[in-house]
Amino acid sequence: MLRVVVVGISHNTAPVEVRERFTFTEDEAGAAVAELSKMEGIEECMVLSTCNRTEIYAASENADNCVESVKRYLSDSSGTDTHEFSPYLYVSIGHMAVRHLYKVACGIDSMVLGEPQILGQVKNAYRSAVLKETSGLILNRLCHSAFFAAKRVRTETGIGSRAVSVSYVAVELAKRIFDDLSSRKVMLIGSGEMAELAARNLVSAGIGDLVIASRRFDNAAKLAERLNGSPVRFEEIYYHLKDMDIVITATGSSDFIIKTSHAKEALKLRNNEPVFMIDIAVPRDIDPRVEELPDIYLYDIDDLKGVLDENIKTRKESATKADDIVHEVERAFEAWISGLKAVPAIIDLKKRFELIKNIEVDRALSKLDSYTDKDKDVIETMASRIVGKILHGPLTKLKEEASTSMGALYVDSVKRLFELDNDFLIVEEEEDEAHSQDWN
Repeated sequence: MLRVVVVGISHNTAPVEVRERFTFTEDEAGAAVAELSKMEGIEECMVLSTCNRTEIYAASENADNCVESVKRYLSDSSGTDTHEFSPYLYVSIGHMAVRHLYKVACGIDSMVLGEPQILGQVKNAYRSAVLKETSGLILNRLCHSAFFAAKRVRTETGIGSRAVSVSYVAVELAKRIFDDLSSRKVMLIGSGEMAELAARNLVSAGIGDLVIASRRFDNAAKLAERLNGSPVRFEEIYYHLKDMDIVITATGSSDFIIKTSHAKEALKLRNNEPVFMIDIAVPRDIDPRVEELPDIYLYDIDDLKGVLDENIKTRKESATKADDIVHEVERAFEAWISGLKAVPAIIDLKKRFELIKNIEVDRALSKLDSYTDKDKDVIETMASRIVGKILHGPLTKLKEEASTSMGALYVDSVKRLFELDNDFLIVEEEEDEAHSQDWN
């Protein structure tokens, strides 16, 4: 019986210097599934590789062999001895592997709870496996049910509705103040990582113009080039302040860069058009008294974290609902995969009865002196209907019970009762126990 297996390494188990050894580009992932599908114990496979995780999903009849093959491939492809990375690996088999994929696709297992990008990455991994023909009955059903679970989580919970990083919160707040960002101008003061990320998110949100200032002009110029902005010299900040709708500061200054007098002068020249200021620096770059001015919306790092904490709380509450959805979809998949246990027995049982039917129809026809094609059709139809009616009840019950804890017992009982594991012998008529009920 095929079982789902996942072998992976992620931000939950390994630092970046370990994870980076096992990342795959899209082309490499395609080559990887092609190689993995030829290895012992792997019937179907898919490779998911992101900046935070590399996971290999497989369908296997021998989970132990499958896991060893995956480890061997990871060792060969990374040039790393198995014992070096084994402590960082996690392995899940059966329903735990199924549940893991659902949680990954839904963003429940992400570094940022509920982040939406991972679903697209799972879809790309599945698409690659389909193109390489390494995804079959099990992974096809598994992936589509994972996509279904993710869609339900997105539509039925708020897991992805609130920003959960400081930079995203800044953008979220900017959108509340300015409905349309496309005509807004942004000034970034400083070239730190967090400020850059906030600026990147604003650019992605469609802001009009970006101006970047730094104590070192070359840093401002490099960052401006990356973000398609315009660099200005640090001493020109106050000249440009009047034109800015959004100001983000993140420097290492020990004194306020923007003081109340600077903000007052800018407001006067702006005809009191509102300004959104985000002070991510510690110590602060913007005098907190600036917030007292009308039409100035000032948020410092603590304000942003307050919004962030509330958003995280909301996402965690939504994650509980998401878990319920995952378990519901998981149970449906497990019922389906358990039902597959009965398929070979059902096929064999139908074949057995079909063979018996054909033998008895031929025997009956051989005892007639003559018969027409219509006579033959009537007899064959009658025999088929009898077989169908006899099998309908048992097969229906077998399908129902196959997905329960008694499924294996039912399947085994049918195999034993009808000797489905043995070759069917056509006995001579005089040895046939049914001879006394023959057509004579």
